[in-house]
Amino acid sequence: MVVLGVESTAHTASVGITDDRAQVLGLASDMYRPPSGGIHPREAANHHVEVLPGLVEKALAAASVRPNELDAVAFAQGPGLGPCLRAGATVARMLSLAWRRPLVPVNHCVAHVEIARALSGLDDPLLLYASGGNTQVIAYGRGRYRVLGETLDIGIGNFLDKLWIGLGGTFPGGPALEAEARLGTELLPLPYSVHGMDVAFSGMLTATLALRAKGVARPDLAYSVETTAYAMLTEITERAIAHRRKSSVALGGGVACNERLRGMVRTMAEGRGATMFAPPRSLCVDNGAMIAWAGGLAHARGRSVPVERSAVEPRQRTDRVLTPWREPPGPGTAR
Repeated sequence: MVVLGVESTAHTASVGITDDRAQVLGLASDMYRPPSGGIHPREAANHHVEVLPGLVEKALAAASVRPNELDAVAFAQGPGLGPCLRAGATVARMLSLAWRRPLVPVNHCVAHVEIARALSGLDDPLLLYASGGNTQVIAYGRGRYRVLGETLDIGIGNFLDKLWIGLGGTFPGGPALEAEARLGTELLPLPYSVHGMDVAFSGMLTATLALRAKGVARPDLAYSVETTAYAMLTEITERAIAHRRKSSVALGGGVACNERLRGMVRTMAEGRGATMFAPPRSLCVDNGAMIAWAGGLAHARGRSVPVERSAVEPRQRTDRVLTPWREPPGPGTAR
């Protein structure tokens, strides 16, 4: 089965093509970079509208696939920024109609889970999903993915972006903050907000900017923020592993590219005798290949929608989406 996937939940427009072995046949991406501040949803959507047709052509060419050789067209239905989601969904609908191929909606978070699961070869790992708008600890259970813990205010990636902009940098903040943190040496006390398996970052944002206003060096602030924030994520991941008695954990989302976070989770997992896996950077960040792969799983179980029922869902929850490829719904299955 060969599926084309369209990703457009936030700042990245991406088109990917995968086969039924999770091999990425073609992948083309383009990221919206605002001139200042954070993401402007409508400007990002306009960017996606402009670049997606070209990305479709590039992905098809890279995969050496013709439209009539595709089995389906998948798109990110949610969660995400409304204007951005609608831009990608519109392109996917047009391709579905023009090529007469089934249209498959995909949950963005589930796509991160499934590409990590496929690449790792792990059957049932716990997932730490750390990205711009989402921060969740996820595990499968009875027909769908369950959110065991999550952010109570802002996603870890949005926190890093807001912080870096507040420190005088530009979007995106995560990679630049990571580079700055390598220069830091002093670990400063910052709010550590863990509530069971949930976390909160707004207090750390306020405290860090207050320290900067007092003249504290930016590298030390970056180092302290990474150490504290990623310790929080590692703690809730460990608690979830113990709660669900998991033997493996996979990482997903753009923030999961961070080497400090990967190292902390790996150390924790190995200390518990568990396995840790993180996808390569190109498949850890938002990408069309993960949408294509998750769409293929859903299509193989008969999941597709007519264009008139393909509305996007900006607030779509991970735990509201059934995953029939994991376990067919039946008596006693949660709905």
